[in-house]
Amino acid sequence: MKSFKKWIALFLGFAFAFSVCFVSVYSEKAFSRSTTGSTKKIVFWHIQTNEDAKKVIQKAVDRFMAANPGVKVEVVPLQNDAFKTKLKIAMGANQAPDVFPTWGGGQFYEYVKSRKVKDITAYMNEKNYKNRFLDGAISMVTFDNKIWAVPVENVAIAIVLYNKEIFKKYSLKVPTTYDELLNIVKKLKAKGIAPFALANKTKWPGSMFYMYLVDRLGGPSVFEKAATRKGGSFEDPVFIKAGEMLQELVKLGAFAKGYNGLDYDTGQSRMLLYAGKAAMELMGSWEISVIKSENKKFYDNNLDFFPFPAIKGGKGDPNNVVGTLGDNFYAISSNSKYPKEAFRMIQYLIDDQSVKERIQLGRIPPVKGVKLNDPKLQKLNSIVSKAKHVQLWYDQYLPPQLAEVHKDTCQAMFGLTMTPKAAAQKMEKTAKEVFGK
Repeated sequence: MKSFKKWIALFLGFAFAFSVCFVSVYSEKAFSRSTTGSTKKIVFWHIQTNEDAKKVIQKAVDRFMAANPGVKVEVVPLQNDAFKTKLKIAMGANQAPDVFPTWGGGQFYEYVKSRKVKDITAYMNEKNYKNRFLDGAISMVTFDNKIWAVPVENVAIAIVLYNKEIFKKYSLKVPTTYDELLNIVKKLKAKGIAPFALANKTKWPGSMFYMYLVDRLGGPSVFEKAATRKGGSFEDPVFIKAGEMLQELVKLGAFAKGYNGLDYDTGQSRMLLYAGKAAMELMGSWEISVIKSENKKFYDNNLDFFPFPAIKGGKGDPNNVVGTLGDNFYAISSNSKYPKEAFRMIQYLIDDQSVKERIQLGRIPPVKGVKLNDPKLQKLNSIVSKAKHVQLWYDQYLPPQLAEVHKDTCQAMFGLTMTPKAAAQKMEKTAKEVFGK
């Protein structure tokens, strides 16, 4: 009898233990399913690959998630050109991330017209949030009287950065005219120093020279009329002359060897500046913050910059600049399940804390009333404030097919494998195919 009772007790003990274990496991699984099911996931792509810039973004996202515990943000940093390719594929497959960067312009407008982008006008108008930003920045992402993205990262214009030590060593003065710049090129070449660092593998860096030459020669209306098909043509003599001047630079030996094969994204152009092997680089002003983060000693002691100089007899205003007032903007995909949450996250990226951190990085956030203590940023802001016109990068302004031809023809002119006249003809031919006129 005692033996029987013992077995009964053991059986009941095992049964109780099993039931507790089962309930515990089941409850844990049920809780897990409940938690996962209630969590809202936002996928966020950006192209800020500099470590300090990535930290600013991640801290803002972390603050957002702390304030919104039901939302999980997956942050995906990408290289600039890899992002462009990946986004095209994702958009085509209707698998775009919830939030992605843009420069505005024709490339972005194609996505807007294809209904791939969320209209955020109502969000921007709420409590007059759009008034936080520079009017010029908002205008760059306004199409069909609607706002499609938030200006976040930086006021970015193309400037000529230079190594002060080299300029001092060879008694070179900052040029105010293009002829003076050509003389500097000749003097540096004679000393065995590459006048310009250029990493043109991805084509867009070199096109900055062409854009400025067109602007300084003919003013903004020449490009605008050709690009909008309002009485202009890419075979206008100004485009051909700009190409001839670009090729003159190439023939003078203005660029470091191998420039058409060097990669900007891996820093190959600015490394030449650091090493004193090149004296100048025409690049977007985001380079200032990259250099500050990457090589503080060079930033403090050797870095300075000047606007692209005036061309004698040119119709363009030398105060005008090429660039954007909101590099990068952040847009929301139309297939996002949580657009309101995505927009709130973007707001954290450009709230007062993020603005302060971006200024510390060496950037000018595209918001009104920013206070700048860094002399370099004050100088940059002064250049921007004098500009009556800001020309958006051609490769972003133009429709995708025409933008690619622009980059291809520019690189070919740099390689001396295409004449400026042939490049102009190809641009005009493609423009007629794209626009039908």
